[in-house]
Amino acid sequence: MTTIGLIGSGNIGSALAHLTVAAGHDVVLSNRRGPETLSDLVAELGPRARAATPQEAAEAGDLVVVTIPLKAYRSVPVAPLGGKVVIDTNNYYPQRDGQIAELDDESTTTAELLQAHLPESRVVKAFNNIYAGFLPVLARPSGDPERSVLAVAGDDAEAKARVARYLDDIGYDAYDVGPLAEGWRYQRDEPAYAELYSADASGTWPPQQPRRVDEAFLVEQLGKARRYRDM
Repeated sequence: MTTIGLIGSGNIGSALAHLTVAAGHDVVLSNRRGPETLSDLVAELGPRARAATPQEAAEAGDLVVVTIPLKAYRSVPVAPLGGKVVIDTNNYYPQRDGQIAELDDESTTTAELLQAHLPESRVVKAFNNIYAGFLPVLARPSGDPERSVLAVAGDDAEAKARVARYLDDIGYDAYDVGPLAEGWRYQRDEPAYAELYSADASGTWPPQQPRRVDEAFLVEQLGKARRYRDM
């Protein structure tokens, strides 16, 4: 049994909490507003879940998911995450996060920003390119022919292997895209971004119809990635 710490309990965090508990793991949830604001979600999740502060969630988690607006990444506690595997779900939306020069000039990526903030942690990029509402819908047991695959990127092979095991537990295969620097291939506006998992022809948001994504299709879309400056 593993304890998953969640720094951020919004749409992605809540979906992962449900999948994690269903897989038999414990979750420690947190957000910026305080543990008391998570009482309804904790009650819904049952005895494997508890609410805490971000510091406490970081300390408790064997694996920790950071799923907060990118503009707040510097608020993530550093010391308790030293040596731990941290999953980064962040995306860059300038209209929400403000302009970030090093992302605008594409000299780095969102996950590399978090890795720089957490120098003693091992950051892996995952979950940022799937609509949160589809996470529980597309989850399938290991070996199911309808199982989908999710992209992961990171600079540490063992950390990526641990994240792949977690993905397997909650219903997904993992495809290793490469180092953190390659995480741009499934960032906002790329072919391997959120609409990848949508079967809606209209392109409306939020999407209504999920689409299974196998490794071949994911690799094909990753290969179509273009830098913003080339769009």
